[in-house]
Amino acid sequence: MSERRTQMLEAAVRVIAQDGVRGLRVEKLAAQAGVSTALIYYHFKDRAGILRAALEHVNDRARSYTGGVESDDPRAQVEQMLLAELQDDSVVRETSVAWGELRASAAFEPELRATLRAATEAWNSDVETLVRQANPALDAAAAAERLTAMVEGLSERWHSGSLTLHRARDLLAGAIGRELD
Repeated sequence: MSERRTQMLEAAVRVIAQDGVRGLRVEKLAAQAGVSTALIYYHFKDRAGILRAALEHVNDRARSYTGGVESDDPRAQVEQMLLAELQDDSVVRETSVAWGELRASAAFEPELRATLRAATEAWNSDVETLVRQANPALDAAAAAERLTAMVEGLSERWHSGSLTLHRARDLLAGAIGRELD
C-alpha cells in the first residue's frame, strides 16, 4: 500500500472514531490527511469505497497489536490476543472505536456488510484455532464467537465510560477462563 493511501486511511479511521460514520465528510477527511478531495476520490471512488477500505485498515491495525502473541501455550495466546483489544493505548482506542462505529453503521449501509463479515469471520477463525488447541473437547467456533462478541461489548462499555478498563479486562479474563475450562 502506498504511503499516501495509508495516510488517507489513518485519517479516515481518526475521523470515524471522532465523528462516527455518519459524520464522515470527504472534505474533512481530505483536510485531516492533508490531501485534496480529488485524490480521496481517485483512491476510493466514493464514500462507500472509503468506508470499506477504512474497515479493512481498522482490521489490519487490530491485527498489528493482537498478533504479537509471545507464548507457546494456546490458552495464554487466546488471553493475550483478546486482552490486547482492551488496553489504554491511543491506537487501540481509536481502532476499537472506529471498528464499533463501522460495525454499527453496517445496519444502515449494506455495502459494509460483506467486508465486516469477512473481517469478523477472520477474527473468529484466529480465536477458534487457538481455542481448539487449548481445549479440543470444546465447540471452538461457538466459544470463539462468544469471546469476540464479548470483547466488542466490553470495549464499547469501556470507551463509553460504563466500565473501567480494569473491570472490562477482569470480566474478559474470567470469561476466557470459563470458556476454556
